[in-house]
Amino acid sequence: MLNIIFMGTPDFAVPTLEALISWDGCRVVAVLTAPDRPAGRGRQLQGSAVKAAARAHGLPVLQPTNLKSPEFQAELKSYAADLQVVVAFRMLPETVWNMPPLGSINIHASLLPQYRGAAPINWALIHGDTQTGVSSFFLRHEIDTGNLIYQDAVDIAPEDDFGSLYEKLQAAGAALALRSVQAIAAGTAPSLPQHELPELRPAPKLTKETGRLDVMKSAPALANLVRGLSPLPTAFTQLPDGRTLKVFKAQPFSDEEASGPDTGGAGHWYSDGRTYLRLQTGDGLLDLLDVQLEGKKRMAIQDFLRGFDVKLLD
Repeated sequence: MLNIIFMGTPDFAVPTLEALISWDGCRVVAVLTAPDRPAGRGRQLQGSAVKAAARAHGLPVLQPTNLKSPEFQAELKSYAADLQVVVAFRMLPETVWNMPPLGSINIHASLLPQYRGAAPINWALIHGDTQTGVSSFFLRHEIDTGNLIYQDAVDIAPEDDFGSLYEKLQAAGAALALRSVQAIAAGTAPSLPQHELPELRPAPKLTKETGRLDVMKSAPALANLVRGLSPLPTAFTQLPDGRTLKVFKAQPFSDEEASGPDTGGAGHWYSDGRTYLRLQTGDGLLDLLDVQLEGKKRMAIQDFLRGFDVKLLD
């Protein structure tokens, strides 16, 4: 039986932890997760989703602030793990990922080597991809570059946004992790170098500015940006009066005649005050379907327009 230390923080990692706990071929001896952080209006300390799951199963939980600390590393070593499984955690020093005799594996939400980095799900949608997937690989120095174990493809449906694709990949990642650990336990796990592709798309950490709608881009590109950031962290734009409008759903609009002539150029707004709100982009109109004005609730566009003075768009 393999002794495993699991490392992860957000709810994306929880199904993988649950899958490993449910398999009688391994034993999760400890769980490593981020320190508690202030959350909510009261800013009270709150543990991670992985911590809650680990506590529910009575597992030891480690929350180091310094992964290079000799005291922490000595505690980690005391669990005598054969293997470490990492899902959505943080970069590990070599003394940590190289500690178990079987090493450490990571589950990444892309078909590596594409979308190495912190936000692979978002960037696959932002680029308009129709397929992504999950990869398991052995950790090494350079981030997301280790030898591959398995990969499973996942189709991206036209209606998928970050929220729905996150759930698909969360389930796929858990299944892939269990299959990878089972292969390692049986001594049959592949270890194949990643083949560098002519065009590699990175997946850097998202910033607030990532979500700003650049009206000089095309309507399809902006619709994909909205998909890739919905429901969190959310794309946004500024209305003429300076207020921020979050956009949760949008699509290119092809019949420009229905919005009147394009007289305002990129950044010009069109609305009948009842059923549609459209933004002129550098190439085509963007039809906003689901929005949230600062200080207000999220609404379908028809509900939003009932309480909005379209004269403010002039």
